[in-house]
Amino acid sequence: MEATMGMDVEAQPSPAINSIKRFGLKNSIQTNFGDDYVFEIIPKDDWSTMAVSLSTNTVKLYSPVAGHYHGECQGHSDTINQILFSGLPSSHVLGSCSSDGTIRIWDTRTLQQVSCISAGPSQEVFSFSVGGPSGNLIAAGCKSQVIFWDWRNNKQIACLEDSHVDDVTQVRYVPNQQGKLVSASVDGLICTFDIAGDINDEDHLESVINVETSISKVGFFGESCLKLWCLTHIETLSIWDWKDARNEVNFTDARSLASEGWSLDNVDYFVDCHYSEEVQQLWVIGGTNAGVLGYFPVNYSAGATVGSAEAILQGGHTSVVRSVLPMSRTHGGPGCDQGIFGWTGGEDGRLCYWLSDDSPQMNRSWISNALIEKSERTRKKNRHQPY
Repeated sequence: MEATMGMDVEAQPSPAINSIKRFGLKNSIQTNFGDDYVFEIIPKDDWSTMAVSLSTNTVKLYSPVAGHYHGECQGHSDTINQILFSGLPSSHVLGSCSSDGTIRIWDTRTLQQVSCISAGPSQEVFSFSVGGPSGNLIAAGCKSQVIFWDWRNNKQIACLEDSHVDDVTQVRYVPNQQGKLVSASVDGLICTFDIAGDINDEDHLESVINVETSISKVGFFGESCLKLWCLTHIETLSIWDWKDARNEVNFTDARSLASEGWSLDNVDYFVDCHYSEEVQQLWVIGGTNAGVLGYFPVNYSAGATVGSAEAILQGGHTSVVRSVLPMSRTHGGPGCDQGIFGWTGGEDGRLCYWLSDDSPQMNRSWISNALIEKSERTRKKNRHQPY
């Protein structure tokens, strides 16, 4: 069992009273001994389950409301680079891609692998997405290639190999425009493809954006998802109109701007970006090496500014945070879902569950004393550092 055993209670210090929205730590789960840590946290569409990828090359499943542990999916032999629920053919399946060169599909009810796609010898799969005009295409970012399979028969149907010259770190189908695919790479390029019909580099490459440095993450936001945010491995942030391949804002000093927006330690890295459709606000999520997180509003329309932190998550992590899962996606802004903010995971091996200060529940940290035995094959790699 994990996180269902006895708990030790630790009271958290009360945060200073100011205009910043702060969050109290409700629950934390120590997932493993030693140096094992959390890569990514994602929710099932109905929020009944959240999947967590770990440095043990496994995916664990929890309840996002209570934190109960459901089990784990084992099978990858190298680092898991991305996990995914959305777009897959059943609500009960989870996808994962890995540096072992495979994309694996799991049945979350039985925790068994039901399908495996191999990208080929010596390949690594850094990112994948499910979509396409008919919804049946798995696109994967590999070593300088974007490869497509039909998930119905696992047959490879195309390979784009002329658009990038280095590892493809991100592939994303455009929301509500599944015939469009965006890829991003260590080579600093963001490419947009029209994938209708027979897919090839010459006829289907629509535009190329040059960010000029290695790209870590991209995401869509704004009206009709026409905007694209881009985080790089040197912690810069830029905003683009992907359809016109036009740069709108470029924050080469994003960390400095964010650091000026609170009284805590300097922002050392960016974890992700979060967009609220209700208030039409984009936040960049920055963190310190000591595990404190801040939500910094990004102004990309009238002037280029990174504002003061509007939310601070402090007291849960002791090291770099790798993933943030807000649970307020149907509400406007951080922490508006009846006091519940969400979950975070980091290199300290913890999953932390946060509540706002005005929540009626007590501000405490629950640390499980029932830990999982460390896998012998765990390797110390892929900690937070430039690509």
